[in-house]
Amino acid sequence: MNLNLWVVVLLGTQVQQSVSQVVQCFSEFSLPNGICNDLLGEVKQDECCMNPNYGYIAADGVCKSCRRAAWTEWSSWGKCSVPCTEGVRQRHRMCYGIGSCSDPEKLGSLQTEPCMEKECCPVDGGWTEWDNWQPCSVTCENGIKKRQRTCSNPPPHCGGSCSGEAEETAPCETEVVCPTHGGWSDWGSWGPCGGTCTHEGHDTPKELRKRTCTKPRPSMVPRGRDCDGSDTDSRLCTGLPFCPRDGNWGPWSELTACPVTCGVGRQKQRRTCDSPEPKYGGKQCQGDDQKFGLCTVSVHCPIHGVWTEWGPWGECKPPSKRTIRCRSREGTRRRERDCADRDFEGNFCEGEIVQHGNCYDIEGCEMNAVLSEWSKWSYCKPNCGSKSKQTRERVCIADISAYSSQNIQIFSGIPIIDCKDVPNETQIRACKNVPECP
Repeated sequence: MNLNLWVVVLLGTQVQQSVSQVVQCFSEFSLPNGICNDLLGEVKQDECCMNPNYGYIAADGVCKSCRRAAWTEWSSWGKCSVPCTEGVRQRHRMCYGIGSCSDPEKLGSLQTEPCMEKECCPVDGGWTEWDNWQPCSVTCENGIKKRQRTCSNPPPHCGGSCSGEAEETAPCETEVVCPTHGGWSDWGSWGPCGGTCTHEGHDTPKELRKRTCTKPRPSMVPRGRDCDGSDTDSRLCTGLPFCPRDGNWGPWSELTACPVTCGVGRQKQRRTCDSPEPKYGGKQCQGDDQKFGLCTVSVHCPIHGVWTEWGPWGECKPPSKRTIRCRSREGTRRRERDCADRDFEGNFCEGEIVQHGNCYDIEGCEMNAVLSEWSKWSYCKPNCGSKSKQTRERVCIADISAYSSQNIQIFSGIPIIDCKDVPNETQIRACKNVPECP
C-alpha cells in the first residue's frame, strides 16, 4: 500500500470517529428513575444534547441524560429487611449525565442503616374448646347452626394469632315443612320491534318481554303466595336508525412553527374528520388526527451554572492590630466557591461566591488534650453480608473550654496537644439481618 492510500485510510478513520451517532431523542429525562419520556424521534446525539434537559437512547438501549453528570437526591428509605426485631434499610442515589460525579465525601451510591419495625416478633396463641352449638337458624325445613371458640389458650403475643377459624357451621333440620311462595323468573329477551324505523309524526313502535312465576312455583300444600305484578313488560323501541354516513378526512394543515429556540423540537400537523363528518351512526375516520415532524434550531440551549463545593477556609485574621492567636478573641476568615460549567448564556448561580465567618486562631497553640463526644453511628459497611458493621468514635481534641464559644467549627489552625494520655476510643457493633451479597 502506498503512502497516499495510508493517508486516505487514516483520515477516513478519524472522520468516522468524529461523526455523532444517531440516537432516539426524548424531550424529558426523569431524574428520580433515569427513564426517558416523550420520544421526539431519531437525530444525531450532539443535536439531541443541544438541550441539556433532554435524554437519549443509543444502540445499548440505556436511557442517558444530556446534562452534566450530577447525583440525584437520595431516595426514600426502603422497607426494613425484617418485619420484627432489628434489621437494616437502604436508600440509593444515581449518577446521571455526561462525565462522572465527584464524591469528595465518599458517600457512594448506596447507604445502609439499622431499623426496627417491631421490638418483638409475633407469637401465635391457642384455641379454647368449642362452645355448645347455637339453635338452628330457621324454624322450618333446613338451616345452619353455629358454634364458636376464642384464641385465648394461651392468648397471642406481639401481634400473633391462632391458625384456623373462630366459628364453625353445620347443617340442621327442623323436620317442619315450609310453604313455598312464588317468585318471578328473569325477564325474557325483548321481542322484535313493531317496526324497522320511526315515521315522523307517528307513535313509536313497542317491543315486549315476558316472565313466569316459576322461580319457584308457589307450593300447593301448604299453599304458597302467587307472584305480585304483571308477567308482561313493554317499552318504546329506540335507536331506529337513519341511513348511516361514514366520515372522511379533510386535508392536512400546514406544519406548525418550530416550538423551540434551541436544539431539537417537534412540529405538528392536524386534520379533521369533516369531509364529510360521520352522521347517523356512520363510521369515524380511521387513523390519527395529528402527526409530528422534527425540527432543529442549530443553537445550543443555555447551560446554567452550578456551584462547586466550598473551598477551604483561609487564614484567621485579627479585626485590628491586636493579637488573637492563642487568645479568646475572635477574628475573621473567608472561603470561596466557583460558579462552574455555565455556558451558552446560561444563568449565573444564585447566592454568594464568598463566605465570611468568625474564627479563633489556635495555630501552633499549646493546649490541653480531652476526648470529644461520641460521634454518630456510621452507616453499615459493607452494604451486604454477615460482616456488616457500624462504628462510632471519640477522639483526642484540644480543650476549648476556656473559649467563649464551644463550636469546634470556628476554630482555625492546628494546635499542639499531647494525646498520649488521652487515646482515641472506637466502638463497633454488628448490623443484623443485612441482605446477602449477590
